[in-house]
Amino acid sequence: MHILKTSRPSLSQRLSGRWKLTFAAVGAGVLLASCASGTIPDSRDTSTDVAFNSCDSIACQGTLEGADYDILLPDTWNGTLLLYSHGYRGAEPFPPNFDPVVTTPVPVPGWDSGDKSLGDALLQSGYAMAGSAYASNGWAVEDGVAAAEQIYDFFSANVGTPKRVIIWGDSLGGLITTTLAEKGLDWVDGALPLCGVMAGLVPNIGLALDAAYGVQQLVYPEMQIVDFTSYEQAVANWEGAASRLIQGARDLDLETVAKLLTIAAMTDAPEKTFSQDGADITSQVTGTVESLLTALAYGTVGRFDIEQRYGGNVSGNEGTDYALRLTDEERDVIDAVGGAGAADRFVAQLDNGPRIAANPAAQAAALERGGNPNGAITAPMITMHTAFDPLVIVENQSFYRIRYDAAVSEGRAQGDLIQLFTTPPAAYSAEEGAPYGAGHCNFTMDSRIALIGLMENWIQTGLFPGSAAIAAAMGTDSGYAPLFAPGPWPDANAVITE
Repeated sequence: MHILKTSRPSLSQRLSGRWKLTFAAVGAGVLLASCASGTIPDSRDTSTDVAFNSCDSIACQGTLEGADYDILLPDTWNGTLLLYSHGYRGAEPFPPNFDPVVTTPVPVPGWDSGDKSLGDALLQSGYAMAGSAYASNGWAVEDGVAAAEQIYDFFSANVGTPKRVIIWGDSLGGLITTTLAEKGLDWVDGALPLCGVMAGLVPNIGLALDAAYGVQQLVYPEMQIVDFTSYEQAVANWEGAASRLIQGARDLDLETVAKLLTIAAMTDAPEKTFSQDGADITSQVTGTVESLLTALAYGTVGRFDIEQRYGGNVSGNEGTDYALRLTDEERDVIDAVGGAGAADRFVAQLDNGPRIAANPAAQAAALERGGNPNGAITAPMITMHTAFDPLVIVENQSFYRIRYDAAVSEGRAQGDLIQLFTTPPAAYSAEEGAPYGAGHCNFTMDSRIALIGLMENWIQTGLFPGSAAIAAAMGTDSGYAPLFAPGPWPDANAVITE
């Protein structure tokens, strides 16, 4: 049975007081910060433009193999097709906001939600754009890859033959983009995975399992964390955990707060989010709770979809040593809140708790069909990630770098990789949120346009973008942080270079 909870008040509406949480929408949407119009010139050289069939003569909207698509065409075409893959969309209303299920096509970020600014700027510069919904919602990597290939085939057969194709996508769409870039498709000239799930399904859902396991063992013993039999059961478990976590923080229960900090530390959940700048302890704890509830959304409602899709539990924690996940600095913070020895007590409880085994067949299916990047890209790639992402942690980029370097050393990677990061200002209000650098896919419009320009030039000239060119393109208002480097993936055992 499908239920829509559109009248359900948000958690932030249901809570009040010092520890009140504010949530940014995650997963399904893309955060486009308010900014000036993109760095698009008033005029451009049209001497090399390409002829094409306009939307007056071909169907720019329609359905291909069960997925709605949308094509945007400029007045004159520079020959480049930007093929976009959207992020995760719940198969049912998804925590924390439980918005209605969305199935509209997305040719460019923001277009489907009514923000035309990025799309209009790219059209002005002569780009053609295409994107679609997927045949199913949820962890639909296979459907997303198929949709991209289908819309490319349709575009080439009906609109015109692109000179260049740049594939790009946000979040789960970043994983789809990476999967396409590793397929060896002769029509892919460049790839831009943004805030992408670069470690793939199994490691990321494994971290969500770690978060749920930590909450179950330390805070909410009644919580079920695998083998959900219904969407409603998954929602009930998320809501029960959410209430327990928020209540402990709001009541200034230092024991509970220290436990939450322990769970966040062993999963690398950030204390900064779109709405929380981490400038004081209240903001840090609120941001930590927000990050954990984001992880738990995928560890419950998201896990239900994944278990149904792949035939069982795809991740486990047998053999995990949680004590190794905490740094000395993190232990000091936890002990300062929970008392001397608190960190040791909590990780001992986690390490001595009952473990969960993955279903081997389900895990194998998830690795085969759910996105498992190997680093063997066949075209130039530029990634971009916020330093503080509560949904797809920035350490996804560290994970992918290891796999990419292994593919290079083994001769399997034919394309170069550039990884860019943005960091937020030191302070920002909860009401206005971070302008960039914190939150999921929270990039300025200009930084998105900058990436496209860098990739376009790279493809056309064959010249690797240097640090000066990247800094000039990104500008000073994007949060671009050339010296930022993410830490290692929390579970070193998950980074397998096969």
